[in-house]
Amino acid sequence: MQNYDYIVVGSGSSGSVIANRLSEIKNINICVIEAGGSNQHPYIKMPAGFIKTINDKRFNWCFNTEKSSNVNNREIFFPRGKGFGGSSSINGHLYVRGQPDDYNQWAQLGNHGWSYDDILPYFKKSEFKENGNEDTRGKDGPLFVSDIVEKHPICEEFIKGSKELGIETQEDYNSGNQEGIFYYQRTIKNGARFSAYDAFLKTAIKRKNVDIKKNTLVLKIIFKGKKAVGLICERDNKEFQIYANKEIILCAGAIGTPHLLQVSGIGNLEYLNQIGIEPVHENKGVGEGLQDHYAVRVANRIKLPNSLNEKASGYKLVFEIMKWFMFRRGLISYSPAHVGAFLKSSPEIDFPDLQFVFTPASYTEGMIGKLQDHPGITCGVWQSRPQSRGYVRASSNNIKNNPMIQPNYLKEKIDQDLLIQGVKMCRTLLKTSNIEKMSVSETLPGEHIKSDNEILNFVKNNGATVYHAIGSCRMGVDRSAVVSPSLKIRGLESIRIADASIMPTMPSGNTNAATLMIAEKASDLIKKDLN
Repeated sequence: MQNYDYIVVGSGSSGSVIANRLSEIKNINICVIEAGGSNQHPYIKMPAGFIKTINDKRFNWCFNTEKSSNVNNREIFFPRGKGFGGSSSINGHLYVRGQPDDYNQWAQLGNHGWSYDDILPYFKKSEFKENGNEDTRGKDGPLFVSDIVEKHPICEEFIKGSKELGIETQEDYNSGNQEGIFYYQRTIKNGARFSAYDAFLKTAIKRKNVDIKKNTLVLKIIFKGKKAVGLICERDNKEFQIYANKEIILCAGAIGTPHLLQVSGIGNLEYLNQIGIEPVHENKGVGEGLQDHYAVRVANRIKLPNSLNEKASGYKLVFEIMKWFMFRRGLISYSPAHVGAFLKSSPEIDFPDLQFVFTPASYTEGMIGKLQDHPGITCGVWQSRPQSRGYVRASSNNIKNNPMIQPNYLKEKIDQDLLIQGVKMCRTLLKTSNIEKMSVSETLPGEHIKSDNEILNFVKNNGATVYHAIGSCRMGVDRSAVVSPSLKIRGLESIRIADASIMPTMPSGNTNAATLMIAEKASDLIKKDLN
């Protein structure tokens, strides 16, 4: 029997941070459990390797959502990272904090200590941002956040064209004001991915008080009454148990955390009984409230043969790969999105409610990351704060069986209306004089798609996840909340959640930055209790 002071379940973004911060205390010992491997592979380090890892089961759980009439009864491919660094090892690198109002809303819901002013120090603590304003950006953190080095000529034309529409350039969308157009900031260092593993876990596992168990699946949490005391795990088809003297910290993400709780007997007891799970504690909120960003894209074929498409095959691709290995530059060093914008769907609202991504490339319809064989450009969009909510539910009493994932994309009419408007705005952005002069035709959705109903049907048929699952173990002070503002699971002892599942509402942006912030704050909350 193995005993540790703290057990961290998951070595993704949040688990990496917590392992690092807790291991700073020399007189405690920590065990990190990870279902995947070490993820030291060229596909992980290459920024453009995102295209290869997105459906590779070595690095990815490769889930699918349940069908839904709101997306014309499609199952949607739903990647989740597996291995050291978790989803930060397979994501699109973009570093986006969200708007101050996002976090002020968390506090207004009763989550005291989670307003923007409260959590800004944790954003700053986690990052090193070159050329950042010290009032809002970190200068001493482990996570390297960089600006784009190679600015593609088509991106420059896209930004110039946006000025015709009255869109202002935003110097730093992570400093409190998002509105405008900009080049994305990325977690890329010297042309290579810089994941949570690189920033946090790599240092932690060198310390003597950290034990990491990779390729190890947690089967169930062991409870003694209402107190979490240990875990039943499996490695190489052999079961074993480990125990926590102080606390178990769940960092398995918005899918993995509620799934583990449910198979361990925590959730809606009526439902758990139906699938043969012995109940431990009733908390009907576990797994409920799942949210995700749902994106669609508009693409144009262009005349000029200088998009990324031409570099992605044949001898030119070989040259680009060589360039990356030698200089860490070129196509392989690019993140999937280059330019971004946060814009209002209507001048009557206070804050931007749509997020845009632009890349000087176009993709084969229905194939993730596969570039078309002709020059093209793409503008994608998603609603910043969707209202539709779904669920994560165990499908059986065996955690090896994938859970049911139902984000309920487009369930709420406001989500449908905003994406219709978003498609129209993408089209406008691709029809400025700078872009029009290089365009041949619109290839997606196609110029024959005109009416709102036609656009909505296109959105239902062609939208996909942006990999931003949150909210399935919601933080709050009401009876249906799963965790309190201290991130302790209501009604249980010695167990806490510190990942994206606790977010009560969706931040306006890519969720990895917010997840790192949560883990930084959780580390301080745990240390405070320890003292």
